Amino acid sequence: MPRKARKTIITCAVTGAIHTPTMSDALPYTPDDIASQAIAAAEAGAAVLHLHARRPEDGGVSIDTDHFARFLPRIKQATDAVVNISTGGSLTHTVAERINPARTFSPEMCSLNMGSINFSFHPLADRYTDWKYDWERDYVAGSEGNIFRNTFKDIREAAEALAPHGIKFEHECYDVGHLYNLKFGLDRGWFEGPIFLQFVLGILGGIGADIDNLVFMKRTADRLFGDNYRWSVLGAGNAQMPLAVAAAQMGGHVRVGLEDSLFIRRGALAASNAEQVTKVRRILEDLGHEIATPDEAREILALKGGDKVGF
Repeated sequence: MPRKARKTIITCAVTGAIHTPTMSDALPYTPDDIASQAIAAAEAGAAVLHLHARRPEDGGVSIDTDHFARFLPRIKQATDAVVNISTGGSLTHTVAERINPARTFSPEMCSLNMGSINFSFHPLADRYTDWKYDWERDYVAGSEGNIFRNTFKDIREAAEALAPHGIKFEHECYDVGHLYNLKFGLDRGWFEGPIFLQFVLGILGGIGADIDNLVFMKRTADRLFGDNYRWSVLGAGNAQMPLAVAAAQMGGHVRVGLEDSLFIRRGALAASNAEQVTKVRRILEDLGHEIATPDEAREILALKGGDKVGF
């Protein structure tokens, strides 16, 4: 009998904290656009939707719960996708501020960064001369001097504050040391298994987007967590699709979306998040993978269920 195909979860990161409206007309930032693109990504095959909010008037990064409230109910009404709210915010927000949307809306999942890094995207400031909004260039260029703070105290306090909500964390690990930080927290009872790792490769300040690094991160996670974890890969920029394919072939799950890359292929901007989901789904299915439905993703990741969210 043929071997049963393993289910692969596609996460779509719909909008994020790095790219700005000037960089791509496809980047959603109004509530209507965020909702529409999230729904389309789910229809294309994304079981999990990773969501940031933006200021609707100028596209700036927002952690205002009113901004989240304008699109979360619409997404829930139109799809069965798992909602994953970012706790990343921007580089200038405190962790207490960044977790407030997750604490307010109690989603099934939220991201949690597992260490402090020099998270920078300042080289992008030199690629553009005309900006749509006044805040954009200073925000992008200013990342050169910012530290993305996620201390042990920050991580512990976020875990304790969100524990009553039964939220599953997407543990974002930008370097191998972040895996050891997570092991430290797991041993102290901050988190419950199976944990879900997101290997983040290709961000300036973190580990590079190389296959060797992915293999090393996976081997380290095997040693630290045994069979008590599930994992996915985020490849930044032009590493998005190659690392997604590599991750799936190695037994992991995948993440795409305009938060991580604005492109559909080298030199060509993606028209939407759904276009990236459609592409990675086609590649994976051609390789023999079956794409997980939202309910299958809930079972794989041991989530609390869409009926237990606060929106």
